Amino acid sequence: MRSIQSTVRHVAAALSFTLLAASAHAADLLDEVRERGTLRVAVEGTYPPFNFKDPGGKLTGFDVEIAEAIAGKLGVKVAYSTTEWSAILAGLQAGKYDVIVNQVAATDKRRETFDFSDPYVVSSAQLIVRNNETRALATAADLKGKKIGVGQGSNYADLAKGIAGAEVKVYPGAPEYLQDLATGRIDVALNDSLLIPYLAEKTKLPVKAGAPIGPTESNAIPFRKGSPKFKAAIDKALADLKADGSFQKISAKYFGRDVSKPPVAR
Repeated sequence: MRSIQSTVRHVAAALSFTLLAASAHAADLLDEVRERGTLRVAVEGTYPPFNFKDPGGKLTGFDVEIAEAIAGKLGVKVAYSTTEWSAILAGLQAGKYDVIVNQVAATDKRRETFDFSDPYVVSSAQLIVRNNETRALATAADLKGKKIGVGQGSNYADLAKGIAGAEVKVYPGAPEYLQDLATGRIDVALNDSLLIPYLAEKTKLPVKAGAPIGPTESNAIPFRKGSPKFKAAIDKALADLKADGSFQKISAKYFGRDVSKPPVAR
């Protein structure tokens, strides 16, 4: 039969282990990243020019270069995960990666679950239409009865669902609904305004920019809550990249301007 002293020692050891485990779990993400030596970054990998694979299969794009630059400021390397947009936020919540660098709008709803870096991109939603489109598709009234393609779980899906009378079709990501748009299965698509010039220049899809719709929004980098040192480090990395001109250089490469600032009205 176990003695009282033995039982006390056993309970104390178990409590100590529990407290150590809890302490490890509560460690700031910055400490984990630096100890690991890698920043685990999630991207779709199919969202040009933000993130996509080049002909050799290597990830590239604006978000990829920004992630690499941030990791460089932190003194670590990047380990990438690619996943469809429809599952990317759930993966972050499950701890599969540290951050998402994939044009995530920092909405109030998402801030209930995640912390965010300072914004690094300012953009707005814009309709995408076929090249031969002649109908007036510019207002919510114009879109009544029309089929709108959006990415599952995106803020664009939420925006489209708020358009009275529109039929919203949800897809895993941009490649699928753009293909349906090109073949006439849907009337319009809705995505980031920064995507449209790339589509026009780099792809063979018969699509073009439609009307802007909805408010200007800020995109940022989400991560788990409760890591103030990590947030401070990410924000400082972004600020340093802007201060030394690296951010502007990467931005100009893909968009011809600094996308951390709203576009100049014309």
